[in-house]
Amino acid sequence: MTLMILSSIAAGIIIGMLTHPFWIQNFATLFIDIGTILLLIMVGISIGLNSSVFEQIKSIGLKLLLMPLAVVVGSIGGAAIGGYLVGLPFNEAGAVGAGQGFYTITSIILATHSNQLSTIGFIANLTRELASFIFIPVIAKKLGYLETIAPAGSTSIASALPIISRSTDAETVVIAFITGVICTALVPVLIPLILNL
Repeated sequence: MTLMILSSIAAGIIIGMLTHPFWIQNFATLFIDIGTILLLIMVGISIGLNSSVFEQIKSIGLKLLLMPLAVVVGSIGGAAIGGYLVGLPFNEAGAVGAGQGFYTITSIILATHSNQLSTIGFIANLTRELASFIFIPVIAKKLGYLETIAPAGSTSIASALPIISRSTDAETVVIAFITGVICTALVPVLIPLILNL
């Protein structure tokens, strides 16, 4: 699956460079939205087929909130450490990490600070999303199912969710979805907050 995703992205880049299909840009967001909605419907059906998932989630209780908290703290902390190593101030590096893989909104918010930081935010968060496509199946096999949620970050609600679904079980998918909802909701709050420290 990961190879198929990466091959599709590479094919799209090559087609874009060689043919310049500008008409597609007008419909790109629509196509992406339709594709995401179809993926989420299929994931929902998969969750719905397993009636015990919701009972398992209820038994987890408030501990469920620890996953998004760990993802947020790890994303910002990891980016701050990486930023320190390359000489980026804490507030800028932390703001990039607060994107948690949500590269579109991250780059837009960071553009209000500087174009350079916007570019760093876009590349770092896009790289995180693409890397999660590669590492989620490996993490599921080698470390465990819950551990697959962290690399996905906010993308565990959208693009990474089908990979998590394919690599783990229904309970993990529900936890990943809830984590993705919370992380995604926090991105536009955390980035300006950390940037202004």
